[in-house]
Amino acid sequence: MPKSKLPYKEFKWTPALAYAIGLLVTDGNLSKDGRHITMTSVDKSLLKTFKLCLKIKNKITPSYNNGYSKRVCYRVQFSDVQLYNWFLDIGITPAKTHTIGALNIPKNVFRDFLRGHLDGDGYIQNYTDNYNIYKGKRYINNRIYTRFISASETHIRWLYKMIKKCLSVKGALLFKKPLQKNRVPMWEIKFAKYDSLKLFKWFYYKKDLPALARKRKIADGLLKRVVNNKLIR
Repeated sequence: MPKSKLPYKEFKWTPALAYAIGLLVTDGNLSKDGRHITMTSVDKSLLKTFKLCLKIKNKITPSYNNGYSKRVCYRVQFSDVQLYNWFLDIGITPAKTHTIGALNIPKNVFRDFLRGHLDGDGYIQNYTDNYNIYKGKRYINNRIYTRFISASETHIRWLYKMIKKCLSVKGALLFKKPLQKNRVPMWEIKFAKYDSLKLFKWFYYKKDLPALARKRKIADGLLKRVVNNKLIR
């Protein structure tokens, strides 16, 4: 990897920077040239938020190299040697998909990082289960699941440990075998209803935070339905 003559720069941690790093860890990469940083997404609005967080003005362009999606993918790429080197120091590396491990994320901005991680490669699932029958009676249950995903076991175990250190939640650590031959095995952290609500309240802690609007809308809608610590239909 080429070495830069620029002096090393320490970047100041902010909620916006931590969020952008959460996105980068899931849907971005560091080029092997030692200077370029790329973020990709099928959601243009997410890339616009990424640009605002890092205060860059580079163009968002179509990218057709995503073999896992039939939708048009977009990307933003920029060059910043000092930021690139700082990313290396906190644990982000080129070709990180299977090799990324623990990251040096301060505890005071970890929830912002986690929100970016969710927006980049996680999801919130909400549906009504009408199939639960007990002693002839049908019960309606509102199911909520929040999932964080990674192809790296080391990274997902670190993420799980950090979440539990910051918040009183349980969750489950799962290994998912690929259903298709061209996919890779994945690791997943899965939180059920009330742990999910704790997470939402924790990392959507105020208005106007960088976040993917459609996921925040789901979370905010669910939180509004909590009365006396119970979710009402």
